[in-house]
Amino acid sequence: MEQIILIVHLLIALAIIALIMLQQGKGADAGASFGAGASQTVFGSAGSSNALTRATAWLVVLFFATSFGLALLATQKTQVVDDLDLFIPEAEEGVAPALDSDVPVVDNTSPSMEPTDNEVPEL
Repeated sequence: MEQIILIVHLLIALAIIALIMLQQGKGADAGASFGAGASQTVFGSAGSSNALTRATAWLVVLFFATSFGLALLATQKTQVVDDLDLFIPEAEEGVAPALDSDVPVVDNTSPSMEPTDNEVPEL
């Protein structure tokens, strides 16, 4: 079901792009008012603004509906983190965690900076 909605969503998006590219801008109306080829248009002298605008509006409504449907399907597929069967121990207050023997311990003492015979400080 999700794949079908996704394919329809993609086709509607491409159709919206095509219809928007076919529409004329507002500046084209000035040339059409003086008779610049208006009699040779496919949609007549009235222009194609009504048909293309209505088709674009309907495709936008369908695009919104498929977007909403895909969002609903996505939220139904999500799982709660508690359902992953992860064991998280509870921390006790005031008790320091025990150090493992594999973890190295950093020595807090600083190296002596007094020069020795070979001028290399000791660690």
